[in-house]
Amino acid sequence: PKPLGEQPAAKAESDADHKLPKPLDDILIALIRQRDPDTLVSEFVQASTVSSRFREWHRVYDVAVSRLTSFGRQDGIEAIIEAQKPFLETSNEGFATRLIRLYGRASMPSHAAATFHELPTQHKSTMTFNALLAAYAEAGDFDGLTAVFQEIPATHPSIVPSVYSYNILVRALCQKPDLSAALDVVLLMEKHGVSADNVTFNTLLNGFSNNGPTDEAEIVWEMMKERNLEPDAKCYNAKLRGWVAEGRIDDAAAVLERLEKDGPKPDTVSYNELIRGYLKAGRLQEAKKLYDDLVKNHCAANKGTYETLVPHLLQAGDLDCALRYCYEMFSRKRGCRVECGVLQDVVNALVDASRVEEAAKLVDIGRKKYYYLRKGLRMRGSGKGSELRAETDE
Repeated sequence: PKPLGEQPAAKAESDADHKLPKPLDDILIALIRQRDPDTLVSEFVQASTVSSRFREWHRVYDVAVSRLTSFGRQDGIEAIIEAQKPFLETSNEGFATRLIRLYGRASMPSHAAATFHELPTQHKSTMTFNALLAAYAEAGDFDGLTAVFQEIPATHPSIVPSVYSYNILVRALCQKPDLSAALDVVLLMEKHGVSADNVTFNTLLNGFSNNGPTDEAEIVWEMMKERNLEPDAKCYNAKLRGWVAEGRIDDAAAVLERLEKDGPKPDTVSYNELIRGYLKAGRLQEAKKLYDDLVKNHCAANKGTYETLVPHLLQAGDLDCALRYCYEMFSRKRGCRVECGVLQDVVNALVDASRVEEAAKLVDIGRKKYYYLRKGLRMRGSGKGSELRAETDE
């Protein structure tokens, strides 16, 4: 990226929306729908450099960068982000953070680093430093992240890493994986007067459960005990996940039972981990009972619960239970949007079992809920007229 000094000076503006070729709302909608990368870039740059209100719309930046990334158009991403830099001087710290993070989402961490170094002095802060760390993490450049973590605080004394900064570093080292170095970060934090929190140790526990025998994580549990930190449900979920991965289903079940009795209260993820373990071991009835326990203990089954259970129920021929779970999912006040294919498999199984009316009812409920925009949910053999669409985030 070009240094800020080589960018044209940003013009003072009050509200230049009148310079836009059409109303701002229409431009935003058109850009979100735009599939031609060259048109997307040119129209984005034109609108963003004219309108300060446009630059407040985070969503359109995210969509544009995501779409250009899918097209492999890093040149277009660079054009869009570089066009924003003349406005950094008069924008807030959040705007600077956004530009850095966008380069990370596009897997362009060196551009994110260059952007950080080009920032006006008032925006070189722990907040933008954290954004740069997150950009390297999103790009999967863990060595680069480690180097930046050492370099920037050393050359910018006003930037002091926070617990959030250290937690990004710990997560990166666990993903690398370099678990020994991740453990050393806790000592580094304490050397600089920053206390590790539950997020730090939960990240370490997940790192050990994902990259080695779960028993090796005992060192992390001991570190928490030494620091008088009470583990929360997320910490125990890491243990559950590790034991399920190792096939130690009964050990995992014992942990969940102890949590139900003594606390901390297990959450939906706790139950999902053990449900996954039971299904992996072919213990479907125990998985179904655990689903009932989840509900009795006032946890809400979520997307992961249903997407794990329903396919196994269909595979076992337990169509009645699969259908019941679908109805329970739809009855949730806040809804629960599983992948459309999960419901489609239930519809198809009902049709195959000559339960056509029940299949049609399930499709109809889907129409009234979420599955009506894209990726059709339909009766087998139906035409386009009866197609229901599954909602997407875009």
